[in-house]
Amino acid sequence: MTRSDSNSSDQSANQDDAVWLDLVSRLESRGPEAPAGEGSAPSRRPFRDFDPLGLSGAAPTEPSASERQAASHEPLPRADHAAAGTGPRDYEADDDDPFVPEEPPSLAGTNPLTMLAWLGAVGGPVALVLAAMFWRSAPLMAILGIVAAFVLSVIYLIMQLPQEKDDHDDGARV
Repeated sequence: MTRSDSNSSDQSANQDDAVWLDLVSRLESRGPEAPAGEGSAPSRRPFRDFDPLGLSGAAPTEPSASERQAASHEPLPRADHAAAGTGPRDYEADDDDPFVPEEPPSLAGTNPLTMLAWLGAVGGPVALVLAAMFWRSAPLMAILGIVAAFVLSVIYLIMQLPQEKDDHDDGARV
């Protein structure tokens, strides 16, 4: 890079600064009611005072300690006053009839095939996890038997589900 090149870059930077300062001065002197073609109209309010949110006003002051203490000694409204609101914590439930769930049906009266299917559906994955942890050399036929028992148990339980839906029963119980 030659010396004349460095001077030309400094000159272009100075020229850019001059253009920028000229632009800023024209914007500051322009009023909000001035048309776009006129830049020399006097403004009522300079550009740097632009504050659309009104944040440049005086900041709110915090009350002094004596004012806060005087406010804290004012009498509070009475709790039994009609204006006092009631909230969800003011509610007291009627415990006259506590909820007692019905007894679940006995497993002794269950269909043995359904009980065996539930044992296979729950016990199959448990047996596979235990075999993977403790019986690493399990024969392939044992693993396939556990998987087959699980699949058949799930298929049987799905087939035992009701096929038709009662239109008057939404499934909820009270």
